[in-house]
Amino acid sequence: MISFSEIKSRNDFADALQIPRSVLTHVLYIAKPESFYESFTIPKKNGEDRIIMAPKGTLKSIQTKLSKQLVEYRASISQKGQEKSNISHGFEREKSIITNAQIHRNKRYVINYDLKDFFDSFHFGRVVGFFEKNKHFLLPYEVAVIIAQLTCYNGRLPQGAPTSPVITNLICEILDYRVLKIAKRYKLDYTRYADDLTFSTNYSRFLEVFDSFAKELLQEISNSGFTINQSKTRLLYRDSRQEVTGLVVNKKIGVNREYVKSTRAMAQALYSTGEFTINGIPGTIKQLEGRFGFIDQLDHYNNVIDDAKHDAYSLNGREKQFQEFLFFKTFFFNEYPLVITEGKTDIRYLKAALKSLHQKYPELICKEDDGTFRFKISFFRRSKRWKYFFGISKDGADAMKLLYRFFTGQKGVKNYYRLFAEKYKAVQRNPVIMLFDNEMESKRPLNKFISEEVKIPSSEQQLFKEQLYYHLIPGSKTYLMTHPLPPGKTEAEIEDLFPTEVLGVKLDGKSFSTKDKFDTSKFYGKDIFSSYVYEHWKSIDFSGFIPLLDKINMLVQNEKKPGLNT
Repeated sequence: MISFSEIKSRNDFADALQIPRSVLTHVLYIAKPESFYESFTIPKKNGEDRIIMAPKGTLKSIQTKLSKQLVEYRASISQKGQEKSNISHGFEREKSIITNAQIHRNKRYVINYDLKDFFDSFHFGRVVGFFEKNKHFLLPYEVAVIIAQLTCYNGRLPQGAPTSPVITNLICEILDYRVLKIAKRYKLDYTRYADDLTFSTNYSRFLEVFDSFAKELLQEISNSGFTINQSKTRLLYRDSRQEVTGLVVNKKIGVNREYVKSTRAMAQALYSTGEFTINGIPGTIKQLEGRFGFIDQLDHYNNVIDDAKHDAYSLNGREKQFQEFLFFKTFFFNEYPLVITEGKTDIRYLKAALKSLHQKYPELICKEDDGTFRFKISFFRRSKRWKYFFGISKDGADAMKLLYRFFTGQKGVKNYYRLFAEKYKAVQRNPVIMLFDNEMESKRPLNKFISEEVKIPSSEQQLFKEQLYYHLIPGSKTYLMTHPLPPGKTEAEIEDLFPTEVLGVKLDGKSFSTKDKFDTSKFYGKDIFSSYVYEHWKSIDFSGFIPLLDKINMLVQNEKKPGLNT
């Protein structure tokens, strides 16, 4: 974390953020920050459009670094004492609309206010003034202006910039403490979520002082440079539906039933037609995942789900809808061909190999003008969510085994492939490839998968050994694949595709071991080795990976042929 108090010049600022001085100069004075923005619209609740100005390229990178440092610096300030509070919940670490709402749960009165044109209220001069005069920054005028130049668009903090949330929260701290003092005088709890101000109380005589409170509050908000949107002001009573930032807070925190029903309807429309709308506006897969995730988060918060008794195969109704959505999103609606590996180290090897051989595989990866790479295939990433909903552990071949059951309905789980393919007439957009180490002779993961899960007839196993891929489900785009065997080997792990000089590299005096258990004083494992490979992809010989990448490329190209699996 950088110390902003030590920044005295433009060069200090660039050095602190680890930005080349020439790059900062180019963005500020040659290309100009305004040239790095793109706009798009999102619908408001009232049906109007909200214009979002989002930075791109170098400016976005600079803003992201600055935002991270501001967040960390603000956290360090809060830990020192008096500034620590539970007022702001928008764009804050470990806070959300749920933490914001829980403070106002089960109250006699809830009062909602909305700040009008919130982000537009933070103009260029206001940003400069804050960083120049705030006691925690006290930056030279030149540096304060640079921050404003980098974070403002057309003289205002734009919605869509990574720096806007943290800067608005920094500037609003003074307002928050002044409003909190007013709230305490009237026996009110107070929180703010961006431009939403919420107050609540169980004080039975609050209505007698409501007008006085409102007058003081509006005066303080006006003095702070904001305006209340009167049309969104709400005084909500206990016997009515009380909402805080869209959540019902009368007893337990939740969303209304319509939200749950409409989310399910959106998902079914997506499964059937490949698209859906939110309030009449075309929706995105990320928005729908966010809605499912939000509902699930609330169920956990309200203890609807007993995590202690959790079983990935005994989910409740809402969880099954989320599970269904995750399967569709990942294996039917996948934007790119998806490769599922036995672990994260395999992903690093494949990415490094593709970067090294990018000119040979333009259908799988491309190099951008700025030197970065864009992958045209994706890799399955294990997460807590996949562990919870599908029982998939962080590492190991169990992912393919468990997922294959959901493709086929084996072991008592739901056959999601049949559900989407037959009921909704959906077709997988891109192939899904389950990639195993080539271990077919012993009781290793691939052998068990072939004999116990897929049950490939012995007459077809020889063909699989020759082709190194197998069509798991006829009519689908789901495949089993393994890599070729190096000369002289009857079984091999993916690490065996590297030349001996790479496998023999010593790091900190230690040698590489492929075993699960080894003497850590003499050896290092696959995690360290894969990181080394990924970092040194330019100097490593990946020719051993070419037959495998050829197979992946072949399947990807075949699936693009008209009429295949349709």
